Amino acid sequence: MASLLEMSKQDLESLQEESRKAYQAYQAEGLKLDMSRGKPSTEQLDLAVHMLDCVSSSTDVKTQNNIDCRNYGLLDGIPEARQLFADILHIPADQIIIGGNSSLNMMYDTVARAMTHGVYGSEKPWCKYDKIKFLCPAPGYDRHFAICEFFGIEMVNIDMREDGPDMDMIERLVLEDETIKGIWCVPKYSNPQGITYSDEVVRRFANLKPKASDFRIFWDDAYCVHDLYEDRKDHLLNLLTESQKAGNGDIVFLFASTSKISFSGSGISMIAASKNNIEFLRRQIAVQTIGPDKINQLRHVRFYQNADGIHAHMKKHAAIIRPKFHAVLQGLSKHLDGLGVASWTNPNGGYFISLDVLEGCAKRVVQLCKEAGVVMTPAGATYPYGNDPKDQNIRIAPTYPSSAELAKAVEILCIAIKIASVEKILASRACGIVCEAAANAAVSR
Repeated sequence: MASLLEMSKQDLESLQEESRKAYQAYQAEGLKLDMSRGKPSTEQLDLAVHMLDCVSSSTDVKTQNNIDCRNYGLLDGIPEARQLFADILHIPADQIIIGGNSSLNMMYDTVARAMTHGVYGSEKPWCKYDKIKFLCPAPGYDRHFAICEFFGIEMVNIDMREDGPDMDMIERLVLEDETIKGIWCVPKYSNPQGITYSDEVVRRFANLKPKASDFRIFWDDAYCVHDLYEDRKDHLLNLLTESQKAGNGDIVFLFASTSKISFSGSGISMIAASKNNIEFLRRQIAVQTIGPDKINQLRHVRFYQNADGIHAHMKKHAAIIRPKFHAVLQGLSKHLDGLGVASWTNPNGGYFISLDVLEGCAKRVVQLCKEAGVVMTPAGATYPYGNDPKDQNIRIAPTYPSSAELAKAVEILCIAIKIASVEKILASRACGIVCEAAANAAVSR
């Protein structure tokens, strides 16, 4: 099919009529399909079900150094859990603190503590400043933005490029503006585009020279082992190592979790940072808790054993979700290739596909999908304040629906894109005619 942008009005109207009939047929089915969040499917969760057998009333619950996990203590987490993350991320175990099931919770707490008590090297609480800002590569993770919005932190959009965020812009802004206290990053298989930051981008992050001494990089390595393909894994340079080489080690907070490895609601999470930062955080966390859920940490360690166990487990995840990514990509290609109204990413890992439609059409597409029974992430959610300035980005989450559900959902999505695109093109042409007529009338006067 030819590009919609080059079609005649008659052909566009014909396509619109055809698309509307197909859309109405789907509406009549009363579908309820959900692609709104990047949730593991039941089949993925079942992969770790035998973890529940690793600790029971008939097994001991002691760590390798003979500490009883049923009791208080081990604020940093059990040694085995710290070592497990250390081996996965190539970080010293003594620079890791293990938390509960959610790294998002750890990120929130880290921002909250900075708001009330500052960060290492700067005792001034962020809440004592008249204004503070975070840089937000966008499109990005909506829950990062929600934390900033909750605390009244002003967000500044940073454009994403093929190798990561616009570092020229980041370097200039942090050098000039003392009110910028942090930046959110999903550096490997970014949410939603699936971009992995290049070595150059990581090194430039490591060498940042912010005007604010209390600036921190919030490095959310959520998809560190979430490769879809064995033969084309993305590589991410170690920011903690690079920042230490640059004499800038205190600038980084690194987060990860097993939320999409074991159980989303019952995983374990971690924060890693310089020794200075870790000691500063440890003193603060000691006021919050006497110790985390060490039995769950022990359960994870006994099930996975080591980093090799994690990687072997993630191959099973990839085998389940890779066909779902293929189904979405094939559907988009089948229905939209050559139409000139949409583009999408083809990531090597992670949990999302990022779709861009014609400017001004994303909200309309998502609304059409909803009215046909397909729930998508709200248009604009991938930008701070839920405001996509071009109203064109849509996040696709393929992992949760079944393959049959995905096939229908993608077809409905593509029909919605055609309907919204034709509406946009016809309206733009009508506006152009009206504007030209108005201009001619003005000249004649």
